[in-house]
Amino acid sequence: MLKSRSPTEVTAISSTDDIRKALSTIVDPCSGLDLASAGVVKDVTTSGSQAAVLVELAIPVGPSAKKLEADIVAAVKTVAGISTASVTFSVVIPARPSATAGGSMPLVKNVVAISSGKGGVGKSTVTTNLAAALHAQGARVGILDADIYGPSVPQMMGDPDVFASGNQASKITPAVHHGMKIISIGFFLERDRPVIWRGPMIHKLLQQFIEDVDWGELDYLFIDLPPGTGDAQLSLSQLVPLTGTVLVTTPQEVAVLDVEKAFSMWKKVEVPVLGVIENMSTFECPTCHHVEEIFSKGGGRDLAEREGVTFFGAVPIQSSVRMAGDGGKPIVLAHPESKAADIFNEMASNLACALAMRNKPAPGGGIRSGKLTMIR
Repeated sequence: MLKSRSPTEVTAISSTDDIRKALSTIVDPCSGLDLASAGVVKDVTTSGSQAAVLVELAIPVGPSAKKLEADIVAAVKTVAGISTASVTFSVVIPARPSATAGGSMPLVKNVVAISSGKGGVGKSTVTTNLAAALHAQGARVGILDADIYGPSVPQMMGDPDVFASGNQASKITPAVHHGMKIISIGFFLERDRPVIWRGPMIHKLLQQFIEDVDWGELDYLFIDLPPGTGDAQLSLSQLVPLTGTVLVTTPQEVAVLDVEKAFSMWKKVEVPVLGVIENMSTFECPTCHHVEEIFSKGGGRDLAEREGVTFFGAVPIQSSVRMAGDGGKPIVLAHPESKAADIFNEMASNLACALAMRNKPAPGGGIRSGKLTMIR
């Protein structure tokens, strides 16, 4: 015998259905689909005039979540009888397929190389700030400094909270800087001692940094690469299945020409290029606010458009970015309210979206890395 529902139960079901319909008017910031079609609304409950919505995001909860939360609350309150709404964001970072297939670094969900065919374009600045931005948003992040001849990550990250060391399992425990795991040959060298090595030695060291370092569980591992298209890049493509690479350039044609060579190299070794970042794009005089295009304009955007990849954004020349790096604390941590920090935070969120869409996990895949509940 079928049990009939009470009027209260029927009203609750009707309300949750109406709420889901209302949420179909809001766009998921990653997929571009509405929340209902994207499948990110995991639960809707009501109690009297109160509603609670659980949304599962594929990226760390960053600044964009504030607008999304406000849009969800506003949409829910359009439903008759609902006056208060709470939103809970759960975060499930999708993993690259090889991370669950027994390959290298199986506990690291995404391995991203920061690359350029050109020296002096600011790869280390981009690496440290993207990593710091995602860590500040709640992700578990590491940095592998693969620039063997000119390791600058130790300087840009400052004194470690925990020094690199060995452990009982014959593994290297990475250093911890600002909550992020970091390994670099710079930890094991005197400041003025050069590295004078041939290719096989570089390959061996990178292999050790990948296989013998106890990285643990990470959502993102950034690899800061040296200039060019040589030993380090080829070794890396052989040693670990990369989720993808981000190319860094300055706007002028001389830099873009070399970055195009790096683009071709990654294609040949079948590593996806996720997109392009243009560094040192413009300079604004702090006194008169005149904007000068010291290194020309738009070279990074033009390259991204020609190659059909994402242009993640442009970083202007600012002395505060340089001073933060020299001082051992990336700008997103040293001055989180600054314009440069906003730019890096937005680029980090867009990169996380690109990685999430590329990985396309099966339903229920991924590992929860945190929750944030907002009530209005």
